[in-house]
Order: sequence, then structure tokens, then C-alpha cells
Amino acid sequence: MYDVITIGSATLDAFIETDAANIVSVCSTDKKKDFMAYPYGAKIEIDNFEFETGGGAINTATNFSTLGLKTSTIVKVGDDIQSEKIKHVLKRANVDLSNIVKTKRYQTGFSIILTSFQGDRTVLAHRGANAHLEMEDINFDAIKHSKWLYLAPLNGNSTKILDKLAEFAEENNVNLAINVGTSSIKQGKENLYNVLKTAEVVILNRDEASMLTGIQVRPDTKHEKYSEDIIHPDIISMLKEINSGKAKITIITDGKNGAYAYDGVRFYQCGEFPAKVVSTLGSGDAFSSTFVSSFEKTNGNVEKSLMYASVVAASVVEHFGAQSGFLTFDKIEKRLEENPEFKVNIVNV
Repeated sequence: MYDVITIGSATLDAFIETDAANIVSVCSTDKKKDFMAYPYGAKIEIDNFEFETGGGAINTATNFSTLGLKTSTIVKVGDDIQSEKIKHVLKRANVDLSNIVKTKRYQTGFSIILTSFQGDRTVLAHRGANAHLEMEDINFDAIKHSKWLYLAPLNGNSTKILDKLAEFAEENNVNLAINVGTSSIKQGKENLYNVLKTAEVVILNRDEASMLTGIQVRPDTKHEKYSEDIIHPDIISMLKEINSGKAKITIITDGKNGAYAYDGVRFYQCGEFPAKVVSTLGSGDAFSSTFVSSFEKTNGNVEKSLMYASVVAASVVEHFGAQSGFLTFDKIEKRLEENPEFKVNIVNV
């Protein structure tokens, strides 16, 4: 029996670091968008580069295992050297490999991560085998005997299995957590109905939540100072809209602004835990998997789970790699003891 099984993508990532990236912001009356830009036609000097394993299913599986949960992962990889690297990393992290699916038809997923001087990143992704996970690839017996099923973002044809996975988890009393990805959202909210209806925990970032609900977060104006609210009213509207699908806990992460949660009764706002940002890649996976682990460990304490998740996410962004900086629960507690001012705001609306 497993404590958790993750399903999602597995990739080999090439991290490219250069201070030559320009951050260009474009604003209108109702939204703001940032772009990473390089001089057109120029040759850009690279300050540093590394190869690491990544993908939502791999990042979360290694973190779940670090936090002491018996973990397995269901991913689809190619019959290539990239997949051997992924298996090596998972084995070293004590993650069960028996549910990994290998195919000769597609290559293992590959990504190029461009990191800016601010620590944020733009990802160029080749989905490869990740886009072709099918029902026959899934070990349903293993899921049936797991406490949690964690669905990392799926893409391509793999999104078609979401509904069936949610149904199976519900029918077999397996707790479901999902980090909803852009590819699934683009297929329409109706295709996520069973997931939103049955999940214990639903996690999205702010852009994804806006895409799913159609709600835009309005900027401050000379008449309205939304930034003075503990939680922006548009964030509250998003949380309510997503939670209306009956998910028990809905979470929206918001980068430097921290994260927000709604349990159907109360709203929570958790700021960003102090960190010196090196790279933000993997912070979302670290946050999500730590929240689920903590939610299980604390018997559903949302406040503590948000704090624990923020600590690990902050630790990950201080490192150059999506799986660097993971912490055990003892180390999380120690960091919280060293920062007693770090608290979660609870709002009743």
C-alpha cells in the first residue's frame, strides 16, 4: 500500500541562466503581463547551465518521499537515456519505480528553462511521451490501495484520462489532490467537473484560476485600492467559483503574494516565506505536494499546511533546480520556530 501515487509528467530539464534577459511589462486598465525578452538576432552569453530531472509527477514524488510518505509515480517515458536519468533520481529518492511506463514510440519529455536575473523563468517544453498517457498505462490496483492520488498537470492526449481517474478515486475512497494545468483548463470547465466535484484538494496558480473562472484580478485605481485588502475581492470570487464544484479545499498560489485558500467556510491568506530567490522553477510543485503531505499529517489543518507548504516552496526557490531544497518535517518546524512572525491570516466573508 502506498501513501501517495503521483501521475503527471516526467522530463529532463536544461536550466539556462543569464542576466541578459530583459523583463518587459505591458499594462492595460484591467490587466498586466510580463514578458522575458532578448535582443533579436543577438548571441547571448550564458552564465550557467545544468541538467536536472523534472516534471510535476517527478518533482512531487521526490518531495512526498522526502516528507516520509511511501510514494510511487505513474509517468510515461521513452526508451532513451533521459528516462534512465529520471529512474536513477527517483530510485535515489526512494520512490517506487514499478508503475513507470516505457514506450519506444515517443521520446522522454524535455524542457529548456530560461531563468531571469529576478529568479523567475520561462519554459520551452517538448512534451514527448508525457502527452500520451492512456488508461491502459494506469495501474488501477495500485491506486485502489493508496491513501492519496496526486494529479500533476497533464497535457496533450493525457488530459483525456482525468475524468476517469477522478471517478475511480471517488469510487474507491482514495483521497484526490490535483494541481490543475493549463492544458486541462483549455478544454473547458465541464471537462473538469468530476475532478472539481470529488477532489479533496484543488490547487491552481492565479493565471490558471483566472483562465478557469473567467475572472480577472483588477489593478488598483485612483478610486479603488484593492491592494489594501487582505485578500483581493477578485481572488475571493475565484475561490468561491472553483469551490462551488464541491472540492473540500481550494488553493490559489500567487507568486510573491503568497497563497490563498478556501475551505467552504473561511478564507486563508499566507504570505511568502522569506527567501533569497535563485530560481522559481519547481516552487509550485513543492508547495502543492507539501500542502497535501501536511494536510494528511495534521488531520486536515489548513492553516498549518499552508505554512509548511510556504516554507518548503521558499527553500526550493533558493536553489538552482526543481528538486533541490526539499525539507523534512523536522526541518520545516525548525524554520518556523526561527520565524515566529510568519502567520496565516484567516478571513470570514
